[in-house]
Amino acid sequence: MKWSEISIHTTHEATEAVANILHEAGASGVVIEDSVEPDRIHEDRFGEIYALDKKDFPTDGVIVKAYLPVNSFLIETMKDIEQAIEGLTAFGLDIGQNSIHTHEIDEEDWATAWKKYYHPVKISGRFTIVPTWEQYDPVDSDELIIELDPGMAFGTGTHPTTVMCLQALEKYVREGDTVVDVGTGSGVLSIGAALLGASQVHALDLDDVAVVAAKENIKLNHVEEKIHVTHGNLLDSVKEPANIIVANILAEVIMSFSGDAYAILPEDALFIVSGIIGQKRDMVKEDLISKGFDIIESVLMEDWVAIVAQKRGV
Repeated sequence: MKWSEISIHTTHEATEAVANILHEAGASGVVIEDSVEPDRIHEDRFGEIYALDKKDFPTDGVIVKAYLPVNSFLIETMKDIEQAIEGLTAFGLDIGQNSIHTHEIDEEDWATAWKKYYHPVKISGRFTIVPTWEQYDPVDSDELIIELDPGMAFGTGTHPTTVMCLQALEKYVREGDTVVDVGTGSGVLSIGAALLGASQVHALDLDDVAVVAAKENIKLNHVEEKIHVTHGNLLDSVKEPANIIVANILAEVIMSFSGDAYAILPEDALFIVSGIIGQKRDMVKEDLISKGFDIIESVLMEDWVAIVAQKRGV
């Protein structure tokens, strides 16, 4: 079987949005080649090992790659992808040069291409993300392993926005908590919450591909008894209160349902949000405060922001 590798040269700001468009077009996962990655100074907090070659990365911006089967619908699918990316400018996103290239590869090469990008990465004090084909032995007795298959959907969970959410969950989830994960994607945040001791996790996503991927990853990590995956829009299907709502999505989407989050959360409960580009941090913080939240902390990682807000007491 033939596959078409699609390479889109975009900006750091538009990376996640472009990746989501590719998922919605039917891609089972994406590869992100970031121009700043080879020169980035990595803090050796968790024993990470990096061996990066500049030749594998663009000289500027980000290249997002995905793979689609070569079939009679491919030309139409490519037109839809191009239109959707151009439409991101309506949301205030800079899409950069937006150059798109494709070439065909064999299925065997496609399968191999995925695996060379992914290795175990320790992303916090306790969490380590491990691709399913890698053998990894925990270093610490309290280490929590999240197994993911990048071929399922939405990458390996090591993007800064995901990392910050997992670090926040590690800090704030308590045994027996109820957690709502809005826009669950691969299900990685839901899996993290369950491993931390949450007794109930509601994983929500409007994308059918995400719902399937989340269920597969949740089963892979043996936490399906704790997590209920629902196809739905934002918090529309949530009726019961939760201790924590976490959402790793665009700033504009966060602000569109922050009032609903406030209504669902009991007093002193937490709203953890990420997916926010640095320049929109103050806008989101002001929105949350206006809805009745207090800002507990704001974390910056590689120009991405995560905010932990608490429902203000009456």
